[in-house]
Order: sequence, then structure tokens, then C-alpha cells
Amino acid sequence: MIPQEKIIIPIGKTKTMIEYKLLLSVLIGIVVLLFLILKLKLHAFVSLLIASILVGILAGLSPSVIMDTVNEGMGNTLGFVATVIGLGAMFGAILEHSGGAKVIANFLLKKFGVDRAPAAMALAGFIVAIPVFFEVAFILLVPVIYALQKQTKKSLLIYALPLLAGLAVTHAFIPPTPGPIAVADIIGADLGWVILIGAIVGLPTAIIGGIFFGKYIGNKIYVEAPFVDENQEEISKNRMPNVMLIFSIIAVPIVLILLNTFVKSGLLIIPNETITIFIGLLGHPFSALIIANVIAWYLLGIRQGFSKQQLLDITVKSMGPAGMIILITGAGGVFKQVLVNTGAGEMIAKSLVEVGFPVLLFSFVVALLVRVIQGSATVAMITAAGLVSPLIVGVHYNNFDLACIVISIAAGSTAFSHVNDSGFWLVNQFLGITEKQTFKTWTVMTGILSLLGFLFVVLLNFVF
Repeated sequence: MIPQEKIIIPIGKTKTMIEYKLLLSVLIGIVVLLFLILKLKLHAFVSLLIASILVGILAGLSPSVIMDTVNEGMGNTLGFVATVIGLGAMFGAILEHSGGAKVIANFLLKKFGVDRAPAAMALAGFIVAIPVFFEVAFILLVPVIYALQKQTKKSLLIYALPLLAGLAVTHAFIPPTPGPIAVADIIGADLGWVILIGAIVGLPTAIIGGIFFGKYIGNKIYVEAPFVDENQEEISKNRMPNVMLIFSIIAVPIVLILLNTFVKSGLLIIPNETITIFIGLLGHPFSALIIANVIAWYLLGIRQGFSKQQLLDITVKSMGPAGMIILITGAGGVFKQVLVNTGAGEMIAKSLVEVGFPVLLFSFVVALLVRVIQGSATVAMITAAGLVSPLIVGVHYNNFDLACIVISIAAGSTAFSHVNDSGFWLVNQFLGITEKQTFKTWTVMTGILSLLGFLFVVLLNFVF
């Protein structure tokens, strides 16, 4: 548990004019950032850079210092994030094209049975979204929930919402998805601890928010699956990989990263120093994901009948969406660095004490507000991390505490998806429901997931 003195920031004396100037600079920067994204529809990457430079100018930094700060924030952030997101995107793309996502879904349905299909879909979403982007994973698994609806004649929502809950939670809570990777790097949290806490908090959140709410709302709103061209759903059977192979390959980077985390934290004692060093090498996120990519490239690519050129094309195309996320993450790192270098982060920390705002709650609320205002969960996470990071500089937080803060931000970023979020329209179109029904189902469910995730991480932090 985070001790009270680590949550509540020490009370400062009466604010000086400089302090007010810094706080006003940040406030103006945030307003401008939201105006650029929401009103002018400027890309989040450019908007974050403009807002960062504006804060620096208003805070009184010289032009050369501002540009050095931009360089410092971008460089410090992308050194780690770009590598991990790039490797993660390539890994997910190979899994996607091999048919691995559907293999997992079909396996779980077979094991759980039709009666417990909602639980199977929640678990499928939870697992598949680890290596595959949310939107891609949903589109890949949509035919499965269509087939379930046609077979059982129950509302499509009973199967769709558990799937969406599993996808949404993993997308925000568990690396190597881009959001939690970026936040962990900006805040300085250990990736292994983030995976562990994210899984502990995320799984019950997805189950309760997806299965129980899905059943409740599915009994109130009947939705029939749209017409599906059976020929378009057919995947070449000779390319369908073995499900245990898929599970094993997904587990490789996670197990290696967690093993390294346990050794570094002292939870697992290895008497041999050479083995410890070797685990440190293999368990670093760079090495773990490189190994996973090589294994997937061969076992899910070459062995499944893909040519080397096809695999090259698949991995190259995966860099498109990854590149945008990398740039936004770098700009978020710049915003954080401006707050640190101007001292604005420390000023924000002092202002919070007047209302006794805990860091976990502040992290959650900031991410939630940004998410609701501008739509993107990833941008909300990165923006919140940039604001929270300066508040914990100089305060001793252990890896467990930092991981809880990351998941608190992730929970906030999941909240209340609506018309400014592409996910809202994705769900709206593929489920064939009206905007009003999308609000009643998808928007409400993301709110439930957000609140549950935050409550679980607070409970976990309180207990330990």
C-alpha cells in the first residue's frame, strides 16, 4: 500500500507570483491542446508539441532551452517506447494474419460450451488483445459472435460486450499494447510489474463489466447479427495454427519479462550470478519481444506456408499505425519534460494538497477527463502520464506503487467512450445498432470497466 505521506503531497506556503504564473501556463497549455485536437482537428502529435512549446514560452524559458527540452523529452521517451511498440506491432501482425485470433476464440468456445460462451468471448478478447490492436482484434473476432447469435438466437450483445470488455481492458491495462508501455516509460514503472498488476486488476474487471452487464443489457435490447457472407469468413484450413502453439508464443515475452522482474525484485532468488545476468538479458522487453518475433516469424509464418516476402510485407504494414502511436508518445514525453524543466509539475503538486488529492485518484481523474473530452484512450493515457510524472519526481515509490499508478491511468482512459472515439463507431457499425443503443451498451460498459478497474487497483494498493 502507498503510505499516506507518499500519496498526499506536502503542504506548501502561500503561492508566489511565479507559482501562479507556472500554474496558469500549464492551464493555458492544456486548453490550447484540447482546442487544437477537438476544434481544429489537428493531429495529437503536432498539438502536443505546440502545447509543450507554449507552456515553455509562458513559463519564461528561452527559445534554446525550450528546443533542448523538446529534444530531451522526445529522445528520453522514444529510446524505449519506439523499440517495444515497433516489435509488439510486428508480433501482433504475424499472429493476426496466421489466423491465431480465431483459433483462440474457437478453442475457448469449444472448452466453455455455448452456454458459457460469454465467458469464453471475454477471455478470448483478453488474450488476443495482448499482441493485437483493439480494432483489429475486434474485426477478426466479429464473425465468431455473429455465428453464436445465429446459433442461439439470443441478443448479439450477450456475446459482443464480453468480447469488447476483454479487448478494451487488455488494450489499456497490459503491455505490450502501446498505451501502458508509454505510461510505464514516462512514469518510470517496471514493465513486469505493470503486466502483473494489469492482469490481476484487468481480468475481474473484464468479467464483471463484460459478462454480467452484457447479459443484463442483452436481455433488454435484442440485436440480431447482420447478414454474413459465409464465403468471406472461410480461412484456409491448412494455414490454421495449433492453439497450444499460439498460447505458447504469446506467453514467451510475458513469461520472460515477468521472470526478470521477479529476479530483480528479489521475489525469486537465483544463486548463480551468470544465470541471473542471462535472465536479465532475455527478460528485458527488447530481447523478449525480439525472441517472440523470431519464433512467430518461423512457426506462424514459414511453417504455415507464408513466403518470406509475404512476412516482410505483413511486418512493414504493421509499422503504419505503430508509427503514429510512437510519435504521439514522444510528444507526450515532451509535454512531461516541459513540466519538469519549468518546475510546473512541482507547482501542480503543491496546489493539489489544498484539496488533499491522492496521486492514484488524480491519475484516474485526469485520464478520464482527457479521454471523455478528446476520445483517444492512448492519447488520454499519455497526456495523464505527462501530468502525473512530475508530481512523483523526488518521492520514493517502489515498483508496485508505480505499477498501480499506471493501471489507475489506464482505468481512467477506458471511461465513457462516445462519439469522439473511433471505437464507438466501430462498435456501432459492426453490431448494427443505433447511436442511442451504442450509448446504452458500449458507452455505459466502458464507464463500468473504468470505475471497476480503479476500485480494484485502489483495493489492491490498500491491501498490499
